[in-house]
Amino acid sequence: MGGISIWQLLIIAAIVVLLFGTKKLRTMGTDLGSAVKGFKKAMADEENTAATKDADFEPKNIEQQNSAQKATADVKKDKEQA
Repeated sequence: MGGISIWQLLIIAAIVVLLFGTKKLRTMGTDLGSAVKGFKKAMADEENTAATKDADFEPKNIEQQNSAQKATADVKKDKEQA
């Protein structure tokens, strides 16, 4: 009554197999599965990077920036002298 019975689904499946063939259906299923797997992996990677890193830079106050610049300059001078 208004629904699709198991026999109707079997007939539709048989027609699809006759139209496309089992090899084509198998490759389409494999391609679809790998696409879904890649999508899930990309979403998980995006969630991990978003959770660990909120911004593209590390917030520093002016004193920390100046000390970091001096330390970088000292390291460069040491390398040049060596």
